Amino acid sequence: MGGLATAIGVAIAVLPGHRGWFDIGVYHGAVGHWAAGGELYEWATWNQYGFTYPPFAAIVMLPMAALPWYPTIAVNLALTVLVAGFLLYLLVDPLARRAGWSRWYAFGLAGCLLAGLNPIRDTVSFGQVNLLLMALVYLDLWLLERGHRLAGIGIGLAAAIKLTPAVFVAYLLVTRRWRAAATAVATAVVATLLAAAVAPDATRTFFTAALWDTGRVGKLEYVSNQSLLGLVARLDPAHPDRLLWLALITGALAVWWLRVRRAAATGDERAGFALTGMLALLVSPITWVHHLVWLVPGLVVVAAATLPWPPAVPAARRRLRAGITAYAVLCSGVVWVFANGAGGPHGFLGSNAYLLVTVGMLGLLPIDPRSECSPKSCRRPVRPGA
Repeated sequence: MGGLATAIGVAIAVLPGHRGWFDIGVYHGAVGHWAAGGELYEWATWNQYGFTYPPFAAIVMLPMAALPWYPTIAVNLALTVLVAGFLLYLLVDPLARRAGWSRWYAFGLAGCLLAGLNPIRDTVSFGQVNLLLMALVYLDLWLLERGHRLAGIGIGLAAAIKLTPAVFVAYLLVTRRWRAAATAVATAVVATLLAAAVAPDATRTFFTAALWDTGRVGKLEYVSNQSLLGLVARLDPAHPDRLLWLALITGALAVWWLRVRRAAATGDERAGFALTGMLALLVSPITWVHHLVWLVPGLVVVAAATLPWPPAVPAARRRLRAGITAYAVLCSGVVWVFANGAGGPHGFLGSNAYLLVTVGMLGLLPIDPRSECSPKSCRRPVRPGA
C-alpha cells in the first residue's frame, strides 16, 4: 500500500497537466468582483473565461470574497479531501464488507486508485467543485437507502448550484421516487428564488444570456470536451451537425431509461445512480475532463460485480478486465495527446477515448440484484413510490 501511494504521488508530481488553480481563480475573481459592486457575469479572465454557474452558486461561494488567494486554495483543497473521504466511504465500504476486507485497507487502496484518475487530478489542480456536487447528490443515495424523508434535498441543492445534476430528478421520477423528486425540485426552486431575491440582476442575466452562451466556457470541439456534442463538433468544427447530436442524445436516453428501469426492478440503486451520472456527462453540451469524476461510482459498481477476487466466473473475469481497461484509459491522459488534432481512426479514437469509456459503461455496466446497500435496503427491489 505504501509503495502504491508513493508511486501515484510521484506520478502526479511529475506528470504534465497541472492547471494552476485556474477554475477556482475564476470563482474567486468573479465573486470578489461581484461583492465589490460589479456585475457577476461581466467579470472575465485574461482569456475571456467568466463565471458560468447560476447566481445561487455565487451566493454559496461568497465567503471566497473575504479570503485572500492562497487561503482560498487551502479551503478548496480541504473541502475536496473531506467530500472525497465521504464518497469513498459511501461507495467502497459496502464492497469491503461484502468481500470481508479490512475497511482501512479498502479505504486506503481506493484512495490511491482515486488519486490516479485524470479527472480527479484535474479537479484538484483546477480547483473545481465536481466532487462537492457529487457529494451532495450521493448524500441523497445515502438518504434513499435509509428511507429518509429528506431524500432529494442534496440533488436539489446541486442542481441549483450547477444545472447538470438536475438529471438526477429524472432518475427519481423514472424510479417512482415521487416524494424525493418533489423534494429535489422544491429545493432547487427555493434556492433559485432566494438567489433571485438577493441578486435579481444577476439572475436575469444568467437565465437570459449567460446560460445560452457556450462560448463563455470554451470551444465545443476542444479535446477536453468529452460529451456527445464535443464528438460531433470535432467531426466538423465549423458546422457541428445538431441533428446528429440530437440523434445520439436520443439513443443515450433510451439506453439509460431501459437500464435504469432494470436497476430499479432489481433494487440496485447504486447502479442506477452511476448510470445517471454517465447520462449527465453524455447529454451536457460541455463535459470537460474534470467532470468525468461522475464515472467513479460506475468503476466501483464494476469492481463489486467481480467479487470474490480472483473471480472464478467467466463473466466476472470479463468485467474485471473491462474495468481495469476503463480505469487505465481514464488514468492515462490519452486525450491530451490529440489536443492539437489528428486525423484517421486513431485520431478519432484517441480524441474521444474518455467519451467512448462513458458510452461503454452506460451500455455494459453490471446491474447486480445482490448489490449491498444498507441493512434496510440490501437484497430487495426498490419500492415504487417510496
